[in-house]
Amino acid sequence: MTDTKVFIVDDSAVVRQVLTGLLDDLPGIRVIGAAPDPIFALKRMEIEWPDVIVLDIEMPRMDGITFLKKLMHEHPTPVVICSTLTAKGAEVTMQAMSAGAVDIITKPTVNLKGFLQDSKTLLADAIKAASHARLKKVPLMAGKPALEVQPKLTADSVISPGGLAPMSETTDRVIAIGTSTGGTQALEYVLTRLPRTVPGIVIVQHMPEAFTAAFAKRLDSLSQITVKEAEQNDRVIPGLALIAPGGKHMLLRRSGAQYRVEIKEGPLVSRHRPSVDVLFRSTAQAAGKNALGIIMTGMGDDGARGLTELHDTGALTVAQDEASCVVYGMPKEAVKMGGTDAELSLSAIPDLIIHAPNRAKFLKG
Repeated sequence: MTDTKVFIVDDSAVVRQVLTGLLDDLPGIRVIGAAPDPIFALKRMEIEWPDVIVLDIEMPRMDGITFLKKLMHEHPTPVVICSTLTAKGAEVTMQAMSAGAVDIITKPTVNLKGFLQDSKTLLADAIKAASHARLKKVPLMAGKPALEVQPKLTADSVISPGGLAPMSETTDRVIAIGTSTGGTQALEYVLTRLPRTVPGIVIVQHMPEAFTAAFAKRLDSLSQITVKEAEQNDRVIPGLALIAPGGKHMLLRRSGAQYRVEIKEGPLVSRHRPSVDVLFRSTAQAAGKNALGIIMTGMGDDGARGLTELHDTGALTVAQDEASCVVYGMPKEAVKMGGTDAELSLSAIPDLIIHAPNRAKFLKG
């Protein structure tokens, strides 16, 4: 198998050196160059174009967002943002994701070298996912040692299988959505097309801590519905979308005939926290057939098992189809497990959610 060619654009010589060394040690990845700013990068990449670009935001001569927009307009290439973890940086990174970046890796202001050394698996997964991304032009507006990875835990480590039986019928409905790579753009497409009357929505988007609040704030500013980063015991109500906070799991719980969310610590599940499997399993237990489960674009298989459990309760479950996914990984695994009733294009998902109270329209959809 051909190695994934990576180019690094970062104004820090230390970051370029450390990232180059780490990535070159990863199986299936080859760094073909590095540059301190986008102007130098464009000249170097004319010689050999990379499969994936690792990009900083704040750089001299041309900032990362301007470069990203130019890139997506002229030569769409998967980009992984590697950005400093600050409040301002989080907002800027959201702009970058909206402009077409595939994934983000948080870069701390202290102990940078140690952080990067400890993030080999994160880097490998992000670049692997990005290399599979399907990108479109946006209008201007091998032979290496195996990587050591941590054990891949299941949702059992956070929430036991079985548990409280869901109510057979309730007037409160809930929409559960799980997504990863490409999900920031997909969620923006879906949520901005929903009216305030839609059932309450709970969402897991794989995203690091300190970025989910800015992501939710951005979506809230663009949408008719209210979008916020979930907090402990938030009630799931019509016209509200709750996004799981980065670094914590989110579970759906039933309180009488109402639904609320629980935010809790816990180990990585399917190598993620928050985990889609955890959200979907808890939704199966709390809501059962009163829920709609949707799994969208993303690398790996997080959510596939949980969606199957939700499907087995009688809930309607759907997967985003391959043609409209940036990465057809999570939906593909859910379909393979038999956990979906249908595959739908991204453009069809808002209408599906709008008709959530009417199961007949779901099935007809």
